Amino acid sequence: MKPTTALAAFILTLSGIQASAQDFSSLGTSSESTSSAADVGDNEPVIAATVPTNTDVVIEKRLRGIYRELDGLQPTQVVVQSGVVTLSGLVGEPENIDRAGQIALRVDGVVAVQNELKRDANVSQNLAPVMGRLTERYWQIIQMLPLLVIALVIVGFFWFIGSRLARANSLWTRISPNNFIADLVATSVRILLTLLGIVIALDLLGATTLLGAILGSAGVIGLAIGFAVKDTVDNYVSSIMLSIRQPFRANDHVVIGDREGRVIRLTSRATILMTLDGNHLRIPNNTVFKAEILNYSRNPERRFDFVLGVDAADDPGAAMKVGIDRLRELPFILQEPSAGGRLEEVGDSSIILRFVGWIDQTQTDWFKARSTTIRAVKIAIEEHGFGLPEPIYRLRFDSGNPLEIARVDTAAPTSKAKANGQRPVSTEPDDVSVENDIETKVNEERKDSNNEDMLDEKRPVE
Repeated sequence: MKPTTALAAFILTLSGIQASAQDFSSLGTSSESTSSAADVGDNEPVIAATVPTNTDVVIEKRLRGIYRELDGLQPTQVVVQSGVVTLSGLVGEPENIDRAGQIALRVDGVVAVQNELKRDANVSQNLAPVMGRLTERYWQIIQMLPLLVIALVIVGFFWFIGSRLARANSLWTRISPNNFIADLVATSVRILLTLLGIVIALDLLGATTLLGAILGSAGVIGLAIGFAVKDTVDNYVSSIMLSIRQPFRANDHVVIGDREGRVIRLTSRATILMTLDGNHLRIPNNTVFKAEILNYSRNPERRFDFVLGVDAADDPGAAMKVGIDRLRELPFILQEPSAGGRLEEVGDSSIILRFVGWIDQTQTDWFKARSTTIRAVKIAIEEHGFGLPEPIYRLRFDSGNPLEIARVDTAAPTSKAKANGQRPVSTEPDDVSVENDIETKVNEERKDSNNEDMLDEKRPVE
């Protein structure tokens, strides 16, 4: 074999070995690629290794057509290369920037989006959409005017019917004899009918969604207001309870807590009293409802008591008998329950006696009767020789011998001297008639006043 022929054969042999090695390497690479593709998750799209030459053109054309049809996205410029979309240009509203990017991602074949859109700061560009929306709303309102007028007529009709029903006092009085409850029911009917008219009107206008939002907001706001006006609600409920079960009548002499006076009226917010000094006193109804109420007018018979002291050396039993006898002699003291007395306390220099008497408040003034009785019993005890107690002081000197000194008032005679007639005693009868000044003022105010009053003689009294 010639050397040239041998060299050519050797080169061909090496070429065949190299080709076989390349084929084997290609086979291994394809196997690895298949394995990698299998490892990709089912939810993640696989980017194709090759892209048809017309795909980018189709995507670009499709996006431009979409943006031309959408308000605010017409200025968007689109460039597509290898499935990557680049958006640029100026748009009027900030939300249109994200909107354009989201639309591009939804187009089939798009691998990624580079959103380089910016907001156009031009005044006319930003003002135009707003004016367009306002113009659109204006024409919508013009078109809705007939329905709006009908809706207002419906609301007015239901409000009128509710108001007429609320003013039908005879109807609500038959339903509830209590004026306050009747007024509450009438007001509730008027509100419910008005709300019904509003619901029908909103349904006619197609705004029931708005009604749901209003009711939801009203619930939250009502809860907040409820906490804020808790005391007011408490006072209102107390007013209802007081109007149902009334603890007093008009002109009753009562003590509510530490406040004393005669009842003028009971309103939906407070109880009005006239004090014994002739002044107006307003007490919130929640305070009245929770307070202890002492009613002097409920029982015409009323008791009074007082104490007097006699000398420690006197007989307390005899002094008590004198006082009780004098009590029973007074014409305004009731025989039943009978007057009485008891020994209250024995002190160092005196004996305290307590006397008790009963009067009829419809005929006798309590304060006058008590004052007159104290004076009469004191005079009777002194006339029978019982001395009123005088202070006694015991002094001890350094010598240790006690010395008793009685202080004598030289400016006035002793009790026994009074009993001997050295000082004149009035024998004129005292006036114990009932004073009706405060009662008269209350009656005049109730007669002349047009204010609300929930006191009703027909309601039960606790």
